[in-house]
Amino acid sequence: MTQAVPVDDPTEFTRYIETRYHARHREQLPKLAAMAEQVETVHFGDEDAPVGLSDLLRRMIGEMEVHMKKEELILFPAIRKGGGPGIETPIAVMRADHDDHDRDLAEIRRRTGDMVLPERACRTWAELYAGLTEFAADLEEHMRLENDVLFPQFEPPRPGAA
Repeated sequence: MTQAVPVDDPTEFTRYIETRYHARHREQLPKLAAMAEQVETVHFGDEDAPVGLSDLLRRMIGEMEVHMKKEELILFPAIRKGGGPGIETPIAVMRADHDDHDRDLAEIRRRTGDMVLPERACRTWAELYAGLTEFAADLEEHMRLENDVLFPQFEPPRPGAA
């Protein structure tokens, strides 16, 4: 059973994002980085191996941790207090971070051939790509919820927007 997303209550919505997405990303990324390192090591020299993927995922661990902490310690508490003047600045920073995450997801897809396994892939390689597929879907939905549902509730109307 899927949990209803509490989009009408910003306090509950931010808590939902923290428990559903932040906690999940913190669980997913270290495991994925370790599996990627194992696949890169075992399949060194294989033209289909995702060379550099473990380094990319380890970098993402750090970048996403900083991003999520900014939300948890700065933006989400401000949202829970009703927003207010100046909130558009941290929102703009989060949107820029999301653009960076989109680029990272594109790079993951490039390094993995869009997460298509070669026939000779081992079980770890298969688990890695399945995990990356799930992570990418989670991250994309996380960013969509923030960019398209949460943030617009606290941003001033854009010029020309209806």
